[in-house]
Amino acid sequence: MEENTRKELENKFAKLLINAGFNFVSGVPCAAQKYIIDYLSNHPKIQHIPANRESEALGIATGAFLAGKKPIVYMQNSGLMNSLNDITSLLISYKIPILLIITWRGAPGEDAPQHLVNGRSMIKILDTIGIPAQILTKENMKLTIQFSKTWLKEKQIPAAILIIRGILK
Repeated sequence: MEENTRKELENKFAKLLINAGFNFVSGVPCAAQKYIIDYLSNHPKIQHIPANRESEALGIATGAFLAGKKPIVYMQNSGLMNSLNDITSLLISYKIPILLIITWRGAPGEDAPQHLVNGRSMIKILDTIGIPAQILTKENMKLTIQFSKTWLKEKQIPAAILIIRGILK
């Protein structure tokens, strides 16, 4: 039952993204976003190009933006750490507004030791480089997407929506 509820909530989130005008997606898969990725990659209004690395996904999404698309890049926070230079030197410097959907591994309460340092640091790093980060819950989906959409349009730099494993259930 819990898995069905998670799937319904992730599908609802994906539908809200499409309704908000996002029409392109790239990224590196993460199990915590599997239903979101599946829904978006199979939707006729979304062009989906999977990537091997997060830097590649950001480059693909940048090209899509320059071609008139409204892109999303999905990743895990380890991939965020791997692609910080791409985000700061390309997306922020050249005003490329891409929505980042990031799985927050090592979030408070998670005990996976390999993720704890990145988890502790992620919000501070995003704040330092000027990217707002909001934690997605089943109650704030519409508000989170609306804030991100407004930020992307007004500031012309990325915004981040964070997904904590197990929060959408």
